[in-house]
Amino acid sequence: MKRVGIVILNWNGQSWLEKFLPSLITHTPENLADIIVADNASTDKSLEFLKENYPQIQTLLLDKNYGFTGGYNRALAQLEHEYFVLINSDIEVAKKWLEPLVRLADSDQNIAACQPKILSYNDKSSFEYAGASGGFIDWLGYPFCRGRILDHLEKDKEQYNDARKVFWATGACMFVRGEIYKDLGGLDENFFAHMEEIDLCWRMQNTGYDIWVEPLSKVYHVGGGTLQADNPRKTFYNFQNNLLMILKNNSFYKAYFIIIIRLLLDGLAGVKFIMDGKFAHTLAIVKAHFSFYKLQFQYWGKKSEVKKLTTIYQKSIIWQFYIKGKKKFSDL
Repeated sequence: MKRVGIVILNWNGQSWLEKFLPSLITHTPENLADIIVADNASTDKSLEFLKENYPQIQTLLLDKNYGFTGGYNRALAQLEHEYFVLINSDIEVAKKWLEPLVRLADSDQNIAACQPKILSYNDKSSFEYAGASGGFIDWLGYPFCRGRILDHLEKDKEQYNDARKVFWATGACMFVRGEIYKDLGGLDENFFAHMEEIDLCWRMQNTGYDIWVEPLSKVYHVGGGTLQADNPRKTFYNFQNNLLMILKNNSFYKAYFIIIIRLLLDGLAGVKFIMDGKFAHTLAIVKAHFSFYKLQFQYWGKKSEVKKLTTIYQKSIIWQFYIKGKKKFSDL
């Protein structure tokens, strides 16, 4: 068995496999990594395509669509690699993308996860929304990145090319230490998809591990391959999962102090959706809140140790962006 298991979670993604598997195979050293496709009960011809064109690629067949979280948990439970890469099917990798991630992880046993620099496939001079050059979070639980604040994407001028500690590594291409992933129970399956990687990275840090970005590794992400930004279901998961993540990873009283503020801010977001004519998204926020009210009790007796983390931005990114006009990470 090779040291790294590169696992693509597939659900009806034949077109993505056709487009991006060639670059992954070409730029991944055969002696270092296995490429595995875990299939979430696809109903297209993905499996037939793989069998006919890439018989050397291992496939893991799941009996139904368990989402991003459940699919990866079930797939990785069947594998014993030292490291895993959770990689989206809509990613094109660059030359020598894997080796820098392995070198970084090998250099420090305290690194539980890391990510490459994520650039946009459709505009390769720009950072991509899902990770850019490393993820961060503010004290209210709003995520942002080096190279992406809210919806504002920066051009990549190599201004964030240093490897450094960050708060979260993107689930679009997350390099994780297998033993730690499994010890922490993997991704939270209540999340299904969206923000599950941020929650995992937060739990890793509460356990004493570090998260890094290594920009010597570079990949290009299409984005929106699971749920498009204008899909109300995506809005539902983003709002529900953000509240769950805040509850899980803060002390009890601090969590609910933040959650009360967030409920008010979520209400303002719902009003903005109405003003924009996106009524389904406002309804999705309401549903997300009621789902959170129901799920919160599952976590009351399961809270892990909470640590004060230096990687949390102690100001409001919303205030910095909208009121102070700071739209670049370097301006913060």
